[in-house]
Amino acid sequence: MMGDDMMQQPKYKRVLLKLSGEVLAGAKGFGIDPDVLQRIASEIMELHSMGVEMGIVVGGGNIFRGLKDAARYAIKRVTGDYIGMLATVINALALQDAIENLGAETRVMTAFEMRDVAEPYIQRRALRHLELGRIVIFAAGTGNPFFTTDTAASLRALQIGAEVVLKGTDVDGVYERDPHEDPSAHRFDEITHIEALKLGVKVLDAAAISLCHDANIPIIVFNICIPGNLKRVILGEPVGTIVHS
Repeated sequence: MMGDDMMQQPKYKRVLLKLSGEVLAGAKGFGIDPDVLQRIASEIMELHSMGVEMGIVVGGGNIFRGLKDAARYAIKRVTGDYIGMLATVINALALQDAIENLGAETRVMTAFEMRDVAEPYIQRRALRHLELGRIVIFAAGTGNPFFTTDTAASLRALQIGAEVVLKGTDVDGVYERDPHEDPSAHRFDEITHIEALKLGVKVLDAAAISLCHDANIPIIVFNICIPGNLKRVILGEPVGTIVHS
């Protein structure tokens, strides 16, 4: 029994989980799939019960895909980015309810003020929430257009002192080329921040990689659509791709 307990010790104490919006859509490809939402909330809750302090940044691609949808609807880039930020708030509130229904205390913090539904982001308050055992969900990106939620995740990771950025997506790691376009593309088990920037890998934003490189924070890209992968990453198992200095 003692051996099993030791194996269940998390490798990381405080993490920043970047959750792509597309994951929440499930097979439907749009909106929020309640079964997926419930599963992810349960996995987050399990890690919380293991003592892992968790900040979460959610994307909004299941509702509005930023630049791509802005072009599609012939609206300005800035307007499209703000619509995307609002989409992340919708996802954050849904995730908050799903987690709290399982018994954990959470806080949603937004990059711009929406006081009727969430707290404004204040670094000291976010740190205090984590210290008190609350799961903190960061929404609305950085609050600025032209920045992705990947960049927001790296920024919040630095601000809360996270040991690692976990990017949960529908791809099982970092590839030299887009695996959807080229199935023969090579997947990396590990790669440096600089190498990822030179290759221009599509699964990560360059600004996000640069921030983590400067702060020496590793990024782990993994497929969160596979049940149990999030826990395996936290336990230090070789899942996905690790991007490090």
